[in-house]
Amino acid sequence: MFGKLGFIGAGKMGGAVARRLATGGYEVHVHDLDPAAVRRCVDAGAVAAGSASAAVKDAEVVFTSLPMPEHVLTTWSRIAPELAEGAIAVDVSTIDPGTVDRAAAAVGEYGHPFVTCALGKTPAAAENGAIPLFVGGPGEAVSALRPLFGRIGETTHEFESAGAAAMFKLISNLIGMTNVAVLAEGYVLARAAGITPEQFSAALADTGASSFQSQVRLPWLVAGDYEARFGVELAAKDVRLALDAGARQGIASPVAAQGLAQLLSAIAHGHGGEDAVAVAKVLDPRGRLLGSGETADE
Repeated sequence: MFGKLGFIGAGKMGGAVARRLATGGYEVHVHDLDPAAVRRCVDAGAVAAGSASAAVKDAEVVFTSLPMPEHVLTTWSRIAPELAEGAIAVDVSTIDPGTVDRAAAAVGEYGHPFVTCALGKTPAAAENGAIPLFVGGPGEAVSALRPLFGRIGETTHEFESAGAAAMFKLISNLIGMTNVAVLAEGYVLARAAGITPEQFSAALADTGASSFQSQVRLPWLVAGDYEARFGVELAAKDVRLALDAGARQGIASPVAAQGLAQLLSAIAHGHGGEDAVAVAKVLDPRGRLLGSGETADE
C-alpha cells in the first residue's frame, strides 16, 4: 500500500476522489485554494496541506484535479522539482493531449512518470467509487497504481498512452454534452406540444433516444434543478478542446460544434455557473414551458 498521497485540487470531482481515497485508508494530503473544499476532505479523513509544496513533499503519488489545461501545466511545471524520488504524477483533470504531453515532459525532466486518469460520470457517483476511469501512461507506473484505481472507480479502461486517455475523455464529453443540447431541445418541444414531463420521461426511456444524459439530467431538468454538477462553462471548455484537437488533425465535428454553440449561448445568457442542462433555458427564456418562471432573458 502506498504511503503519503498528495492531492492538489479538491473541486467537485477532485474532492470526491480525494475523499474516496481518504476513506479507503490512504494518507491523503489535500491542497486547494478554497478552504471549504479542503475542510470537506479533512472531514473524511484527509490531511490539510497549506500549499502545493506541502501536499507533494514526500508523497509517493501526487494527483492534480484542476479546471483548465493551463492550470494543470502551470502546476506540474512548478512542483516537478519538488517531487520525491520515485513519485508518480497523476492527473485526473479533463485536458487535451497537447497539455498532457507538455506536463509529462515537465515531470519527465526530473525522472517522474506521468499518468492520465480521467474520470467519468458524476461527482455523486465518484463519492461512491461508482465511476469509470480512463487511464494511460507508462506501463510500470500504471501497474503500480492499480490498487488506487480500484479504490477510485469500478472500471478502469487502459489506453496506450496518457494522451489517448485524455482524448477519449474529451470525446466522451463531446458526445455527452451534445446529447444534452439536443435533449433540452426535445424536452422544450415536447412541453410546447402539451406533453407532460412525466409522459415525456417515461416514453423516452422506451426509445432509442434514451441515454445516460436522459437518465441522469432529464429529472433535473423536469425539476428545474440547475445545480452545477457539471457546469456549462466546464462543458463548453471540454467540447472546445475536443473540437480543437480534431481540427488539428483535419477532422470536422459539425454536430458537436453546434452543441458548443448552444453551450456558449447559455454562458452569454448568464447560465455559465449552472449545470449543463441549463442550455434549455436559452430555448425557453421566460420559463413558460420549463415551468421555472425565469424572466431574466427577455
